[in-house]
Amino acid sequence: MTETLSTAPPQIDPALAPEPTTTPALATRSGRWIDHWNPEDEGQWRTEGRAIARRNLRWSIFAEFLGFVVWQLWSIVAVTLPAAGFELSTGEIFWLISIPSLVGATLRIPYSFLVPRFGGRNWTIISAGLLLAPTIALAVCVSNPETPFGVLLAAAALAGFGGGNFASSMSNITYFFPQKEKGWALGLNAAGGNLGASIAQFVVPVVITIGAGATLNLPFAGWIWIPFIVLAMVGAARFMDNLSNAKADFAGSAAALKEPHLWLLSLLYIGTFGSFIGFASVFPKLIADQFPQFSAIAVGGASVSLAFLGALVGSLARPYGGRLSDRFGGARITMLAFAAMGAITLAVVLTLPVADFWLFLGLFLLLFASAGIGNGSTYRMVPVVFAVRGGGTGDVSTQRKAAAALGLISAIGAYGGFLIPQALNLSFQATGGYAGAFLGFVAAYAVLLVLTYVVYVRSGRLSSHKI
Repeated sequence: MTETLSTAPPQIDPALAPEPTTTPALATRSGRWIDHWNPEDEGQWRTEGRAIARRNLRWSIFAEFLGFVVWQLWSIVAVTLPAAGFELSTGEIFWLISIPSLVGATLRIPYSFLVPRFGGRNWTIISAGLLLAPTIALAVCVSNPETPFGVLLAAAALAGFGGGNFASSMSNITYFFPQKEKGWALGLNAAGGNLGASIAQFVVPVVITIGAGATLNLPFAGWIWIPFIVLAMVGAARFMDNLSNAKADFAGSAAALKEPHLWLLSLLYIGTFGSFIGFASVFPKLIADQFPQFSAIAVGGASVSLAFLGALVGSLARPYGGRLSDRFGGARITMLAFAAMGAITLAVVLTLPVADFWLFLGLFLLLFASAGIGNGSTYRMVPVVFAVRGGGTGDVSTQRKAAAALGLISAIGAYGGFLIPQALNLSFQATGGYAGAFLGFVAAYAVLLVLTYVVYVRSGRLSSHKI
């Protein structure tokens, strides 16, 4: 499910803020290319720039929303396959749930550099069009219970296209807005994506059961999104733009990779965002296994799964992690998030024998909220840590490394969406239950809490700043 940034951008020393500049008038070329774009030019921004940027943002949000929808389709479809006649083991179902996250996380790295290569408008059309492949593949594959597992796994892997879209979408929007409005714009863009994960888990159980009688209309889980994908492609073609001054920063990425804190912050982000997207993916499966009577709640002629509440709560909680970090420091909020996640996960293990669904649901919603807050606080730490490491000068080199690090960390953190389901799968294969995996998560959160404290709260130079 990924990722909503804090709506409050990092605080910038006024002395370091970009100086107002005067640039040539905007010029447009065929293919909706724009030359001389400079959102830091107040005159250009007020007269033409703001309207153009907001128009591009609206269609970017819609396209990224669909990307997250597609990314999470198999999290709910895989759970319903046995009821539709597919003979799959628990391990195979977990692979269908986790493979989109593995592919999506990997695609985020090259996707970060494709906007400058093709243009934001052009790549949005292409990346949205690529979503047709996983939706059509899903619809075709699940229509026949005899479909081999390998074919199902390949179709699920295609859903990773949706996860990769986050990186290119965020990369594109950052070029359109001035520094003072980037936090707001990127927050809205990412929030639209997160909602896609929740909407997919709410809508799919409804459409595959409404009017289905004793069967399931599983192909509808794919077919229903195709008109919206086509709409996103047409909207991007007609209303989005390419910026000629958008350039890929390979040097900034190479410099960021040499920074030890990139890898430390990536570990923290796997713990926060990785937990969020991982638990969001497996939540329908966990409910189906532990409380099958609540896996699908009949409402009229359709069924509703409450699993969508997890992604929804986590998405809504994330901006508060950023806001709290602005006030108290990202490292301290991240520590509290890991402490809460560890305590809640331990409570899940201790209360599983009680077999109380509403207690189970309540604890998991608290876990999602804690992970969401941790997502915002960890992401907020990145530009501050890099600014401190750069001597607090805010020079261009430091800003470039921080921007590159944000993209790389978002990609690495998404691998948690693969690790969480696979840890649960290994626990089930070894013990027949999930308690072992949950206890492993508790230990991991404790280690990450200590790491955050030692490196970013206690240590001399870094602790003197509100990281």
